Amino acid sequence: MEQSPTFFDPTLFLLFGFMILIYFLMIRPENKRRKTHQEMLASIEVGEEIVTAGGILGKVSKISDQYLELSISEDTKIKVQKTSISAVLPKGTLKSI
Repeated sequence: MEQSPTFFDPTLFLLFGFMILIYFLMIRPENKRRKTHQEMLASIEVGEEIVTAGGILGKVSKISDQYLELSISEDTKIKVQKTSISAVLPKGTLKSI
């Protein structure tokens, strides 16, 4: 006797279980990280001290749509993309290093 597949097939439940597991373990945490990073980028102001993904420390001297100008010493300024900013440092960090 052959049984016809029903809606309550265990393999279907297993598939949905894996989809839910992947969502909660991979997709949802990445979306949270992306959202907090975008909020951090939106809150950056002139004068804040930041560190880039490449490890460059600097003080923000100018902000445009896609780029920031960092002052890494008195006479040296560089432009970096906003997306390359990894963290905003507390005030006075550059003087203490």
